[in-house]
Amino acid sequence: MALFDSHLKGENFLKAQEFPSAKFVGDKFSFDGDKVTAVSGTLTLLGKTRPVTLTATNYNCYDSPFFKREVCGGDFETTIQRSDFGMGYGLPVIPDDIKLLIQIEAIKQ
Repeated sequence: MALFDSHLKGENFLKAQEFPSAKFVGDKFSFDGDKVTAVSGTLTLLGKTRPVTLTATNYNCYDSPFFKREVCGGDFETTIQRSDFGMGYGLPVIPDDIKLLIQIEAIKQ
């Protein structure tokens, strides 16, 4: 498994040494009542920024006794085409679509 992880982090895919992080910036929230259903914004990966929409598959808010304020969080997903971010290695044998599953938790300020 370590060899596989190393390959994914290497030059053919994520180039983790050169680009150690990815960044999503949400700028439009969609709601069904008071529940977030989607967040649109931009994803920066491998130095390239593209628009994406994260769809909420599970989202809830609750009063946290630990933080003594409201906390909201959920599971979000989207599918990107890795070639849009410069990851063309192995196409078309290795599929272009990558499903991202992201867990988010936010504390209301």
